[in-house]
Amino acid sequence: MNTIRPIHTKEEYQSALDELEGVYEAKAGTPEGDYAEVLVALIERYEAEHFPIESPDPIEAIKIRMEDLNLKSRDLMEMLGTTSRGAISNILNKRRPLTLPIIRILGPKLGIPYETLVKDYPLQHA
Repeated sequence: MNTIRPIHTKEEYQSALDELEGVYEAKAGTPEGDYAEVLVALIERYEAEHFPIESPDPIEAIKIRMEDLNLKSRDLMEMLGTTSRGAISNILNKRRPLTLPIIRILGPKLGIPYETLVKDYPLQHA
């Protein structure tokens, strides 16, 4: 095991990944397990700073979750208590914005954080 240090360069990042490979399956509570845990934290910090992953816009997040959960527009209609297929279509096609009541319903039901659903996104004009 090497000395633990913050990761500042691509070379240090690659070295940390290589080092982690050797201790990744170490048992928790052992010196090797503790070392692996610290390496993971350092690697995650470097990745968050250098390879940020932006969350999708709210509508894309909804579509992704719908696909993950094998849901259709009619399922959203049921969740929202509406019979208007057009309203759902307008939301999914970005012609109508999400409203706070819709966000409050869909967030928990689809498992999408509110922070994602309240983000601004451009609307399409007909």
